[in-house]
Amino acid sequence: MSETFDVVVAGAGPVGLMLACELRLAGVHVLVVDRLTEPDPTIKAGSINIPTAQAFDRRGLLPQLTERHRALMARLAPANPTPAGRARPVGHFAGIWINQDNVDDTDPAFAELGPVQEATIVPQQGIEEILTARATELGIPIRRGTELTGFTDDSDSVTVWLDDTAVRASWLVGCDGGRSTVRKLAGFDFPGVDPLVTGHQAIVEMRGAEALQRGWSCTDTGIYVYGPMPGRILTVQFDGPPADRTTPVTAAELQHALRTVSGIPVEITAVHSATRFTDNTRQATTYRSGRILLAGDAAHAHSPFGGQGLNLGIGDAVNLGWKLAAVIAGHAPTDLLDTYTSERHPIGEWVLQWSRAQVAIMRTDPHSRAMRAVTAEFLATRDGATSVLKKISGIAHRYDLGGTHPLLGTVVPDIALADGTRPAEHCTDGHAVLLDLADTPALREIAAPWRRTVRVVTAKPVDPQDLSGVLIRPDGIVAWAGVAVVSAEFRADMA
Repeated sequence: MSETFDVVVAGAGPVGLMLACELRLAGVHVLVVDRLTEPDPTIKAGSINIPTAQAFDRRGLLPQLTERHRALMARLAPANPTPAGRARPVGHFAGIWINQDNVDDTDPAFAELGPVQEATIVPQQGIEEILTARATELGIPIRRGTELTGFTDDSDSVTVWLDDTAVRASWLVGCDGGRSTVRKLAGFDFPGVDPLVTGHQAIVEMRGAEALQRGWSCTDTGIYVYGPMPGRILTVQFDGPPADRTTPVTAAELQHALRTVSGIPVEITAVHSATRFTDNTRQATTYRSGRILLAGDAAHAHSPFGGQGLNLGIGDAVNLGWKLAAVIAGHAPTDLLDTYTSERHPIGEWVLQWSRAQVAIMRTDPHSRAMRAVTAEFLATRDGATSVLKKISGIAHRYDLGGTHPLLGTVVPDIALADGTRPAEHCTDGHAVLLDLADTPALREIAAPWRRTVRVVTAKPVDPQDLSGVLIRPDGIVAWAGVAVVSAEFRADMA
């Protein structure tokens, strides 16, 4: 008799692990499988954005993030001093740095972000370590060295073949990367734009590095990056995609790419971690087909420019997790899963669009260089720097949930509460949370029938708020906010 699970998650990277943890927190019986025997040590994303840090904060994982952030910043500081009188960059677009002095920090979007701002410089390997420990703590089985070889959607369940063994599940989620086996076998449409570039990223030892310029450099033959981590290099060449992305990256290949782009005769003597990449940009037209769902790079592939991939995938996981759990528990109809695509697809589409735009102004032709100069001028303005930073940090993203309140569809702000707590601290068990900010009996009365799935927290804010209550979804999104607590709108949202 085959094993039975509520959900099989294919892929034990950060997206698959985050999704599994969200599901297990809601009582879902979940299995994670991955073809690799160990976590992939290859250099990948070097930081996370604000919504990702907020997602970890809501599950009580902020201390782990903060510890890694501070340790890495202390390690990087000696190698990356900020010259006197020069502001530290706070982000970049296509390697054009945004100066923090140009950002309007009085913009309401930057208010009430809380301590997560000091927990974003964490590499992908650190994220995976935190999530692996969390999954183990929750008792989630993770089967590494196990390959998903096929599956059958039987309309009421899914038979999943893992090597030569079949397991049964109610749902299968592909979190198995840009070359997703799940996506291909399920037949998802995956339209997009073919790649134009060959990129390399690596951690190396080399001689002659003192001649390299730190940070992003645009040359007549491409783009290269040196630092901020010791020995970290990145190159981009615009002569088409690599002929073979699967063979190991050699020191000779990296040396040739770096010499070609930089014009400096460096000698790479050792390679500690290396990868190739392209600017292939594709997105599934839907993230669900029957009982098969996609998340992360399986649903959308793009270049690593701007570091959006990890964050986009974590956003998918926290959006899908509570919805799939609610459907499995019978608390919501299956149609709720349709909102996973409708909410996440537009954000994925934005990431792909901005990824393509960055490639366009990195190119070496005169027209692209002219556009790069115009973009640099724009980013040097107060409005330009503020607008772009809000987008790339993730704080400007919102879901269209209808209604007019400015908080609706955004991540709940970090409101300081009079009892010494913060909203995120009431979200650790994965429930929805109703913040009763004005000690309003009518508000609590409306929420009473939903006490199994909605935690009611009565606590006045430290600072005055134009709010009597906020209904927070399990993924931290504000589903309702307002003063007229007995309005038809609030009753509809509770239903």
